[in-house]
Amino acid sequence: MKFSIPIIFTFFLLFGCHQQMKKTDERPNIMIIMLDDMGYSDLGCYGGEIQTPNMDYLAVKGVRFTQMHNCARCCPTRASLLTGHYPQQAGINGMGVNLSMNTATIAEVLKQAGYHTGMTGKWHLSQTKPLENPDAQLQWLANRTNNGPFSPLENYPCNRGFEEHWGVIWGVVNYFDPFSLVHNETEIDTVADNFYMTDFITEKSIDLIESYSKDDKPFFLYVAHTAPHWPLHALPEDIRKYENTYKKGWDVIRLERYKRMIELNLIDSLTYPLPENSSGKMWDDCNEKEKEAACMAVHAAMIDRADQGIGKIIDKLKETGQYENTVIFVLSDNGASYERGYPPGFDRPGFTRDSTLIEYNSDNPGDETTWNYIGNAWASASNTPFRYWKMQSYEGGTATPLIIHWPAKLVNYENSINRGIAHVIDILPTCIELAKANYPAEINGKKTNPPAGKSLLPVLLNNEMTTHDTLYWEHERGKAIRTGDWKLVALPGKNWELYNLTDDHTETNNLAEKFPEKVNEMNAAWTVWANDMKITE
Repeated sequence: MKFSIPIIFTFFLLFGCHQQMKKTDERPNIMIIMLDDMGYSDLGCYGGEIQTPNMDYLAVKGVRFTQMHNCARCCPTRASLLTGHYPQQAGINGMGVNLSMNTATIAEVLKQAGYHTGMTGKWHLSQTKPLENPDAQLQWLANRTNNGPFSPLENYPCNRGFEEHWGVIWGVVNYFDPFSLVHNETEIDTVADNFYMTDFITEKSIDLIESYSKDDKPFFLYVAHTAPHWPLHALPEDIRKYENTYKKGWDVIRLERYKRMIELNLIDSLTYPLPENSSGKMWDDCNEKEKEAACMAVHAAMIDRADQGIGKIIDKLKETGQYENTVIFVLSDNGASYERGYPPGFDRPGFTRDSTLIEYNSDNPGDETTWNYIGNAWASASNTPFRYWKMQSYEGGTATPLIIHWPAKLVNYENSINRGIAHVIDILPTCIELAKANYPAEINGKKTNPPAGKSLLPVLLNNEMTTHDTLYWEHERGKAIRTGDWKLVALPGKNWELYNLTDDHTETNNLAEKFPEKVNEMNAAWTVWANDMKITE
């Protein structure tokens, strides 16, 4: 078939414009990439041995924060990130409860401001209520029965400001056949034989970028990975990359990461002394070295696969002409998870869709018929150089990597390290400032309260150390408060411990007995905040 030159020219013009469309609305696109239970030093650009060239690329071309914080657990952090409130203010005063209808999400605010709004991946901000019959619950978790919506529909992402959501409503999934998988309100009840959750998130993110690039509206895209949250499920080709990596054990891995972090100028040995592994375990005493190394290899493979997908997302942004003016945030919802050994029930299936029994704590983790966790010793290594892990308010639970990448505006900030103090409550105000939007006085017919967070842009662009006088944490009786150099922190049911983070950022030298007046002062401030949050101990 022959085409005339005008037809060829028209086709080229249309195709070219689609591929490299420059929006006349100059407000940036905004993308938040959240990883789930990723340790502070898992990424290569934060000292890890895991192959993350694409996130490392974003770091080299952008800014890495060393003092960004989350809320120490999945759904509290996600609530704070999306609403700019402490989780208790947003209705998340426990696990598996509904996000308050009177707290505006980033998607609700930016949608009103003329943005496309899309989400892929894990929601975990709706009531996760099991069936009364435990056997029926296990059938439901295995996708063998249909029991209606997975939570109140009003709190699905598509009803909280997102035009499109492809992902899961609950917080835990089988990566090869996930429970609670939806497109907007519609359940996706079957998946292909080669389905893998991380790849699904990547593919749907690319589809949304493709769609949103066809008109002049900027877009907000929330890419909420389930990886590397347990169960340890990964693809064989990714696991093979790491089959020998962790046989040296967690003691050696921690020390190697620590040294690389110093070389990268993320930390120094004087103010970040390396504490003992918080599990109290030594690799030499481990009786299941092969199994433990295999568990960590799958954890690494899961992050590796997410990074591969992020590379494809970057490529799509470039292909569609959106790369230069897209602000990308990359972070984790909490430190690596210490959890291990939960039996089937509530949100953990006992068998697959075809009734194959799932082996918990398998010697050979990775495929759909296994359900493993990295455990507390590897979690401590993943959170190098900090103490503790997910759920606790020590730095190992609340410190997260944060990469901010924005080629159009961060030209003079490439490969820089920002030591400013920030919190996920600051993400919504930052997005509002970037989008030139206004926080609404009402949402869903209800009056709102102003967010607790503040824009990160002064910290990012103006070298301000923080926009907060004080930051607070509380989750399941674990708690903390930070004011200036000082941090007061406690494990659930334990006494307060006091640390000067400028001198001792890894919380190794408890100064509570030396400075009791500082403990009393900060405890009083935390108590006032806790009362405002309606926290009862």
